[in-house]
Amino acid sequence: MKILFTSTAVALLCVVALLSSCSKRQQSQKTGIPYNDKNNGGYVKFRQTHPAPGPGLVAIEGGTFVLGGSADQDVTYEYNNVRSRKTIPSFYMDETEVSNQDWIDYLHWISSTFPQDRELYYNALPDTLVWRSPLSYNEPYVDNYLRHPAFQDYPVVGVSWDQAQDYCQWRTDRVNEHILQDKGLLLTGKQKASGQTTAAAGAAGAGTTAANTPFNTDIYLNGQYTGVGIDGKKMIKDISARPATGANAPANGKAVRPARMEDGILKPAYRLPSEAEWEYAALALAGNTQYENINDGKVYPWNGLGVRSAKKKTRGLMMANFKRGLGDNAGVGGYLNDKADITAPVRSYQPNDFGLYNMAGNVSEWVQDTYRQGSSEESDDFNPFRGNEFTNKRLADATKGQYAKDKYGKPIKDPSKSNKKMTYAELIASQQPTQGPTPNNAAPQAATTAALPAKSALAGKAYTPDYRGFGDTVNTSLYGTTTLVSDRSKVYKGGSWNDLAYWLNPATRRFMNEDDSRADVGFRCAMTLVGAPEISPSGKSHFSVKKPKPYKGK
Repeated sequence: MKILFTSTAVALLCVVALLSSCSKRQQSQKTGIPYNDKNNGGYVKFRQTHPAPGPGLVAIEGGTFVLGGSADQDVTYEYNNVRSRKTIPSFYMDETEVSNQDWIDYLHWISSTFPQDRELYYNALPDTLVWRSPLSYNEPYVDNYLRHPAFQDYPVVGVSWDQAQDYCQWRTDRVNEHILQDKGLLLTGKQKASGQTTAAAGAAGAGTTAANTPFNTDIYLNGQYTGVGIDGKKMIKDISARPATGANAPANGKAVRPARMEDGILKPAYRLPSEAEWEYAALALAGNTQYENINDGKVYPWNGLGVRSAKKKTRGLMMANFKRGLGDNAGVGGYLNDKADITAPVRSYQPNDFGLYNMAGNVSEWVQDTYRQGSSEESDDFNPFRGNEFTNKRLADATKGQYAKDKYGKPIKDPSKSNKKMTYAELIASQQPTQGPTPNNAAPQAATTAALPAKSALAGKAYTPDYRGFGDTVNTSLYGTTTLVSDRSKVYKGGSWNDLAYWLNPATRRFMNEDDSRADVGFRCAMTLVGAPEISPSGKSHFSVKKPKPYKGK
């Protein structure tokens, strides 16, 4: 009985200590001011998080690798991927290629959200005519491949680089919108239809977006997507604001706000992977490392020098969907070797050591980079990328910080005007449209930005935001005239169902104009990982770090 009493007392003391520690507010390590206290102006500290990947993504732990190192030959004599050591930061990547069903979801949203905008829908349609060939009867694929349910889990093709960019932006907004609706921070479509609104929403203030305007992440984070018919019933309590009074006063007397970036609720943007990210993820050397030692190199996303399975149950089967030789796309009838004649479902074959499917074969994939032959040598050794076109969101009202929006509710983006933070006077002045020359290599701009200069001089220094051809030793005006390379040339990686085994090597690279498409090129999305790069810290050695002592004034 005495033992029982002692253990119970210890347990109670632990509970009391836990409750007392929870009751103490955190304070700034540098000022001693308590956080999250409405009595000192709502000095807020947000919970530190290591967010999970967005839907469809898997985590790729970064590290150092030799870009181009898996290439054992250069049959095209391009010398366009010279070996160079690079460091890739951790990121997220789609487990599979984007499928026909994924694209049909996109088209359905467009048709239901903008039923009268035929141009928007038409521009989002893949080019199904990529299947046509003068000496092949591929017309059935023209009519059936995208929409027939038999092909719904096959990779979408006929999509240009420009269309892939639009899909990434759409996917970002739909994922974040769904997250906010699921948490009760936004009304769902059903709630809007039934007329449900939050009592705390009040009248829509200046700069807010109408409830029938599609959600956009940037506009939402800038506080321009809120109000009656938008705000959900579980808005976040705003301890830094005074409750509204009068007609707009919330029923419970508490001030609320939308989510902020600091809350860690919303996901970063979906995007195409960089070329280096794609090659690193496809090679998946992480499966062959131990204590920073790489036990075996790779030629393909799997181990070994061959393209056939060595496992007993699948011995002899092809490890990817590709063309074995001229006229051999599938193998012999009665025992089709790779089980596919054109594309295959996006979850076919074995995933690589990162858990990614079809990083060799099936379809080649667009990446974010602009093509140059010597990019691997010229790019930075950390997070290498070529193709930067720096932009700023246009301000509709610079004094209020409100973004200008296009007819689809998206922020209008202009070429950036400086390589550093402008003074406030320069910022205000930069928002005034002026006439100026457009360089030959400038990206085409929307009509709304045509009046703005592509180059501006701040403090007497010229600046260009277009770095796709940075460091070119050849006059950029010659590109597209003397060669096939231009600032609109984008890289695509990996072999396809219509390629020989050479192109299955992750180091191989090809290019195509950003507005072109093919029947053997698709894509998958990526997302930047924010926070610590280590994906699975458990079970690994770490230095112990002490928590800071709370400040106690004498």
